[in-house]
Amino acid sequence: MLTQTVLAHPGFLNEKTRVSLYAREAAVLVRPGNPKDLHRLQDLARPGVRLLDVNGAGQLGMTEDMARSTELIAGLQRNVARSVKTSAEAVALWQQEPLGFDAWITYASWQPRLPGSQLVRLPRAQRVSRGTPVALTARTTQAAAAAQFVAFLQSDAGHAIFRRWGWQ
Repeated sequence: MLTQTVLAHPGFLNEKTRVSLYAREAAVLVRPGNPKDLHRLQDLARPGVRLLDVNGAGQLGMTEDMARSTELIAGLQRNVARSVKTSAEAVALWQQEPLGFDAWITYASWQPRLPGSQLVRLPRAQRVSRGTPVALTARTTQAAAAAQFVAFLQSDAGHAIFRRWGWQ
């Protein structure tokens, strides 16, 4: 998403200050008790599984990257009950329509914010992670304070906060 911001708003960020923080691993959120017994992407492609899909906002192409085969991608796409552009939209739907979706391929970091959802970590071969970059704006008047904040995010204390909320 940071790269999209750079491309959409040239000169807005000071790209020389860009640093990578912590990775978020993709996983699957399921309903309590995992009633459909979903443990692998192949399970999500079974007939009758209703998937919630985010196709944008940092997740563009993530499911395809995980699936790695044309057949599995097609099976997953057949089971998409609803596709949205952002995780915020997906969170609202996941909460408002508990019978509408059996699973949501997303980041493991969403599970702590969605009580009642169960996290399924995929087999290692199906896992992907996305980075979390940060950069200062080019026109900040508080560059020193912003740099201190980035340094805090990179510290052990900052990392502990990220880990508490599902980052690696």
